Amino acid sequence: MTERRARDFIRAIVDEDLRTGRRSRIITRFPPEPNGFPHIGHAKSITLNFGLAMEYGGTCHLRFDDTNPATEDLTYVEAIKRDLAWLGYDWGENEFYASDYFETLYTWACKLISLGLAYVDDLSEEEIRAYRGTVTVPGRPSPYRDRSVEENLDLFARMRAGKFGDGTCVLRAKIDMAHTNMKMRDPLMYRIRHAHHYRQGDAWCIYPFYDWAHGQSDAIEGITHSICTLEFTTNRVLYDWYLDALAINPRPYQYEFARLNLGHTITSKRKLLRLVQEGHVSGWDDPRMPTLAGIRRRGVTPAAIRAFCEAVGTTKVDSVSDPDLLDHHVRDELNRKAPRVMCVLDPLEITLTNCPADHKEWLDAPYWPHDIGREGTRKVPFSRSLLVERSDFAERPPKGFRRLSPGAIVRLRHAYVIRCDAVVKNADGRVQKLLCTWFPNSRDGDGPKARGTIHWVDTQAALPVVVRLYERLFVAAHPDQNFVSQLNPASEVVLTNSRIEPSVAIDAPKTRYQFTRLGYFWRDPVSAADGTLVFNRIAALRDGWTRSAPKLETEPPKRRVAIPPLPAPQLSAVDQRWIAAQGLTDTIGRALVGAPEAKAFFEAAVAHAPAQPLGSWIVNRLLPLAKGSRLDALPFSAEAFGRLVNRVASKAASSHQAREVLATMVRTGGDPDALLLAKKASTLDDAATLRAIVGKLMDKYPDKVRAYRAGKRGLAGFFVGQVLKATHGAASPSATRVIVEEQLHQQTS
Repeated sequence: MTERRARDFIRAIVDEDLRTGRRSRIITRFPPEPNGFPHIGHAKSITLNFGLAMEYGGTCHLRFDDTNPATEDLTYVEAIKRDLAWLGYDWGENEFYASDYFETLYTWACKLISLGLAYVDDLSEEEIRAYRGTVTVPGRPSPYRDRSVEENLDLFARMRAGKFGDGTCVLRAKIDMAHTNMKMRDPLMYRIRHAHHYRQGDAWCIYPFYDWAHGQSDAIEGITHSICTLEFTTNRVLYDWYLDALAINPRPYQYEFARLNLGHTITSKRKLLRLVQEGHVSGWDDPRMPTLAGIRRRGVTPAAIRAFCEAVGTTKVDSVSDPDLLDHHVRDELNRKAPRVMCVLDPLEITLTNCPADHKEWLDAPYWPHDIGREGTRKVPFSRSLLVERSDFAERPPKGFRRLSPGAIVRLRHAYVIRCDAVVKNADGRVQKLLCTWFPNSRDGDGPKARGTIHWVDTQAALPVVVRLYERLFVAAHPDQNFVSQLNPASEVVLTNSRIEPSVAIDAPKTRYQFTRLGYFWRDPVSAADGTLVFNRIAALRDGWTRSAPKLETEPPKRRVAIPPLPAPQLSAVDQRWIAAQGLTDTIGRALVGAPEAKAFFEAAVAHAPAQPLGSWIVNRLLPLAKGSRLDALPFSAEAFGRLVNRVASKAASSHQAREVLATMVRTGGDPDALLLAKKASTLDDAATLRAIVGKLMDKYPDKVRAYRAGKRGLAGFFVGQVLKATHGAASPSATRVIVEEQLHQQTS
């Protein structure tokens, strides 16, 4: 059998498991909680889990993690199933629910109690939190930790029987209250909640926590590879502990990958629910929402979503993808499939003064004007009165304008050449109509030369249409806890005066079109139900002119969001002396004294790292990662942070390695030295391997090599970036740069 090269580390693990016989068949699962609609972030997990099963001839289960009756609903179950089917995945008979395992989970919990590994705790929620300690202070054992097995079994049975009120007591695993991983400090397994479950009704009043239900549900179903996102890395120790304590064999194993994050987007179901409940959007399927339902209603195809997830890749490095990458795959998919039609968004009437009043003809217009040999045409009506885009006319055109203006000659797409002769205005001075000359023979190539080509529709035959133009939902690239105030007020612009050619009335309502020169659109499936002609813009076209052109007088004003600059902190004499004493730059110093907790964090860490790089790392690295959280509440100490910065300052670690370690520390805590050792162990710095990768890239980009040879030495950085991309960030940047410069030098010598 020919050896295959895995596309990512997850597939490498699967390949090795199959090769060694550790697994004979692959079974994965997608385990959503039915407390909201799936979003673009879930698409990555969906495509990975179902994709692995399809690729290896295995099975992917759809299992609903329905262990919280307060937030879950059948509506969400149906939405999740609908979205998975839309993406093209079929789970067949493998539809499961964690709530169906409640009896088994209860029995296994009793087994842990009998083994002395679980106990009923009467501490309150606040007391449990206080007893747990901190990342630097060990926890204290609960006074109820040493109850006898018999007492615990009795109390747990009474919990199930409904003898206690909500919050009265919990079941906890008995592990280690001094464990460095706080997940292991006697984690909670069951809480009391007298609530109606959408599936189990009132049969239960105790409900399992995620960490207890998840791994055991995997084991019940025979899952081989339990794949989840990086935030569950610290949960893996507990995942393994439960399975080992129960002696479950064969057992599943958990693997983590970086979740899909998208700029100008939020993927918290709690925050998305708030947008819906507060009326900021029309619902979970609002086309501006990052939910799969919203994306589907907007008109994006499932193939584009799958291609986007494939392009993002499966790595262990957290990153934020640019929304433009998603738009690129949407355009790439629709450019091949969307027929072209004409629609005028903001109509301006033109009258062809030399065209007879009763003139009417139907022109053959190709659906695919640039695809030679591709069949398909429609009839477009043409008469004396036409409509063009108001933005395609300028009374005083700027330099380079190739559209309509007094005396200008343009071609009407698929039709004739016309000349603008006169402008008719209303009493307010607004342009109301253009009077133009028609050149009847110009369709066959005769007539004057046109400066440009514009789209149009016939005034009488065109259909009225409502057009919705969508932009990013948030003005902030990384919306924070103040996300509601960062909503883009121009995220939806509704145009009610638009006109479209009549051919769309006879086409299938699910057809996606390219509106010539405007973008990709499709008929809104909700509005279509009552016959209203409403089109949603799926994605805009790339238009170099409109992005760089000055604003024209005739264009309607666009709504803009003014974001005032943050005021510079006012420095007292004490602050100025402090900054000078530390040897900090004015910019870094101001940033630190402007955030008291940052200054205190700096003072606690400066004994372990040089002041200048330490201040820079706090301001430029740590504060953005903390995203508004207090630095003294992070899961690591200032001393640990100082040691990390010192490793970079002393050249013991690269800045790239330290940034990735810091991201892990912010997320899960941990010792920087241990994390750096692990990072270095997984870093690709083998010279032979790197030379092979660099050689292939230079063969792929010979123009870049020639440009480097011609003197553009900055292109060495381009090749370093391409190597990091090809290795999903595993390559050592410093070792890569040495190889790149070595290879480029050989190319130029």
